[in-house]
Amino acid sequence: MGRKSPYPMEFRNDAVALFRAAGGRRTYAAVAADVGVTGETLRSWVRQADEQAGRASNGEVPSESRDEELVRLRAELGRLRKAEKGVGARAGDPAAGGPVFRAGDEGMTGRWDFISAHRAEFGVQRICRVLGVARSGYYRWLAGAEARQARRVADDVLVAEIREIHASHNGTYGVRRVHAELRGFGHTVNRKRVERNRKRVERLMRVNGIEGRYLRKRKRTTVPDRLAPPAPDLVRREFTAVQLDEKWCGDITYVQVGGTWLYLACVIDICSRRVLGWSMATHMRTQLVVDALTMAVATRGGRVAGVIFHADRGSQYTSATFAQVSDYFGIRRSMGRVGSSYDNALAESFWQGLKREALRDTFTTVRQARLEIFQWLTYYNARRRHSSLGYLSPVEFEWQHQRGHRLTLAA
Repeated sequence: MGRKSPYPMEFRNDAVALFRAAGGRRTYAAVAADVGVTGETLRSWVRQADEQAGRASNGEVPSESRDEELVRLRAELGRLRKAEKGVGARAGDPAAGGPVFRAGDEGMTGRWDFISAHRAEFGVQRICRVLGVARSGYYRWLAGAEARQARRVADDVLVAEIREIHASHNGTYGVRRVHAELRGFGHTVNRKRVERNRKRVERLMRVNGIEGRYLRKRKRTTVPDRLAPPAPDLVRREFTAVQLDEKWCGDITYVQVGGTWLYLACVIDICSRRVLGWSMATHMRTQLVVDALTMAVATRGGRVAGVIFHADRGSQYTSATFAQVSDYFGIRRSMGRVGSSYDNALAESFWQGLKREALRDTFTTVRQARLEIFQWLTYYNARRRHSSLGYLSPVEFEWQHQRGHRLTLAA
């Protein structure tokens, strides 16, 4: 009998579904890197799923289910829409009634162009006198034509890079994250020019209609159990930590799926903002949060004694079952006050990011919703740049944090 996998069955099934949804366009290694496992591990999970379904006996490649095909086609349609945005015919035309030039350019640029167009017929001196402008200004403008052309070409190249970054992150990145991604590609090494280039990125995104995604209002879902004994508040709105596994936080949210709901529970490391564990189900019972916590413990190799886990006073977190599981792992429970979202602000902020970037439409099936959420969670951990981490992803931050700790110990 083989060794029991440290990854929950729910996680393995979602990883297999994510690989299959790629339809052969991504390798095992590429999908596994997002999920946080090795390519061979993912390959074995897919093989096991095939064997359980009875599809590996004749050597056939498993075909897509209708739900998987729908997910793939929706994703492909979204990519095509994003790729086409702003690059079609007349896409750069100004809006009706809008200014043709940037603010401040309408007067002088138009005059200089007029002088250039009619200088052979009337002469520069006469036109400048009629228009009330200095010839020296016109000649300076004329001398800068080559530099302006070079800037336009450079802006076009930068806009193309911005569009590529924006599309690769599903249209969710705004100015700051796009700018951080560009810096990650080697742009702007001079610290004095950082703010200037950020404003340039902001201007180009505004002019070209490229913007991040914003969140609509959401409903409050916490149902407190006022009879259960609460745990003390060990965090007190201090959502910072010096070390990994010093403080965790968690919460529950919901996703509309047709006429029903899918519930999601997460566990987040406050130091790195990494989602260590999650669970999805069509119910909101205590097992939902227990599964998320168990996955977080497995992610850290089981060595989590002493970590603080902070949540709201929802009935799932105040239950005796959750308290027993926390005590078994040596986890210290912490709770905020009833009805105060600020007491669990980090988890609330995380839900805002998830709903803004991944939950744009109502899903038609639970399978589709699970796949989209799982894909975003793995992307969030491995690739999404986080403002509070110096625009590193949570996994990158943890790697640098652990590397610095090892160097300190070696010294």
